[in-house]
Amino acid sequence: PLDPLKFRDSKRYRDRISQAQKKTGEKDALIAASGTLFGQAVVTCAFEFGFMGGSMGSVVGERFSRAASVAAEGNAPLICFSASGGARMQEALFSLMQMAKTSAALSMLGEKRVPFVSVLTDPTTGGVSASLAMLGDVNIAEPKALIGFAGARVIEQTVRQKLPEGFQRSEFLLDHGAIDMIVDRRKMREQIAELLAKFQHRPNPSG
Repeated sequence: PLDPLKFRDSKRYRDRISQAQKKTGEKDALIAASGTLFGQAVVTCAFEFGFMGGSMGSVVGERFSRAASVAAEGNAPLICFSASGGARMQEALFSLMQMAKTSAALSMLGEKRVPFVSVLTDPTTGGVSASLAMLGDVNIAEPKALIGFAGARVIEQTVRQKLPEGFQRSEFLLDHGAIDMIVDRRKMREQIAELLAKFQHRPNPSG
């Protein structure tokens, strides 16, 4: 990642990047790959929460957008596993722009009628939850995952109301129609394969 703002808090942004790269072995917080799921060609993305809290900066936005382009060109469903604290503050407006950029990439994917399955893991918050993570043709969450934009205390202080217990957990969101289903990680592979088969009017490859 570049550092056009020369951002510094208690450390320089460049130093934080280097530290995260050494810690995780990744260049940034999003990994993208292509492969197959029970014989179906797919493109997948996964956030690495250990890389600066899975925050979305310009590199993450670009990688996701390119993954969506590859999926569209190959007519291969896109699957994204989100785990993020939101937009990366060290990139300021550059990171906020990625919300629009990734949303536009998904709009293009939708025009091509290529399925996008979004899997929300614990936690999926901030600008990632307010953009790509909630834009799936199907939004799947893991059990008890924390999902939301702002923190619970911030929301309560803003609206000046006591909010329901667990209102940012996946079970509450499912009950109120914000997500489509909750799936245990151990059953995720088969469930996604079944969904993609239904989208594409094929027999269920997972049996």
